Amino acid sequence: EVQLVESGGDLVQPGGSLRLVCTGSGVTFNSRSMSWVRQAPGNGLEWEWISTIYSDGATTFYADSVKGRFTISRDNTKDTTVYLDLNSLETEDTAMYYCTSGARYPRFRGTWNVRRDDFIYWGQGTQVTVSS
Repeated sequence: EVQLVESGGDLVQPGGSLRLVCTGSGVTFNSRSMSWVRQAPGNGLEWEWISTIYSDGATTFYADSVKGRFTISRDNTKDTTVYLDLNSLETEDTAMYYCTSGARYPRFRGTWNVRRDDFIYWGQGTQVTVSS
């Protein structure tokens, strides 16, 4: 069974930090790029692309909205594990965060409003709430 499982979401105060973790299994995610997207409350059927890391573990991309605050990394040692370090969190970062893979038409630049079929694989999401 193909699975992406996220964890690490929590309630945090503005300015705080979190680490999100995604573990992939069932397919060879080690050879695939891995991404994070998020869906803010009320955003319907669109997600905001946040970050992508290539299989080499060194090539990374960030959305303009999180550049300099979020950091993506991965560990391909066993099952693929992808991390997203969230720093200097703002209330606008409140969203459900999803781990994804298998981008059909990658647009890893600037701003990308993702639709469900833009990625083949999706996790179930982990909630990040930034509030005082």
